[in-house]
Amino acid sequence: MNRIIKFTLAGILVAYTFYLFGTGHWGQGIGMAFPAALMVFLCTRSTRMILVFYYMQVQKVEKARKWLTRIKETELWPNQKGYYYFIKGSMDVQTNSLATSEKYFKEALRLGLKKDVDKAAVYLNLAVLAGNKRDKRTAMMHLDKAKQLDNKGYLKNDIKQVKKMLGGV
Repeated sequence: MNRIIKFTLAGILVAYTFYLFGTGHWGQGIGMAFPAALMVFLCTRSTRMILVFYYMQVQKVEKARKWLTRIKETELWPNQKGYYYFIKGSMDVQTNSLATSEKYFKEALRLGLKKDVDKAAVYLNLAVLAGNKRDKRTAMMHLDKAKQLDNKGYLKNDIKQVKKMLGGV
């Protein structure tokens, strides 16, 4: 229901903006374009997911966890569900729930992530989890996959650190 209201309001604002431009009220049309664009943005992206990403980036994990619990998986777009599980897995790693976090990371890969570096980060986390379970073969397999997907070298140092950690396993 909430999504229907957002789309209806966005449609009304966009239509009214076009009406203002069409009738020659340019100043009001320009002023109305900003709220219309904001509503369209709110319809296409989950603002809660944006807040979770922001709080994770600035290392405010508790706030990120609070916003993550407010997200219902059914309200997400299909291309956002992989990222939802990626974040849930990242949160669970920090609370030492390794089995659940591994399940979430695998679900994120199954649902799909857009960028290769995001997939590489998931494989890197899976390598760490496998290393913690003393499964060096699986960990190295995940690490190799992460190295393949990290074609721009964003995770190069992290991959080296995990490889060094696995050498002692």
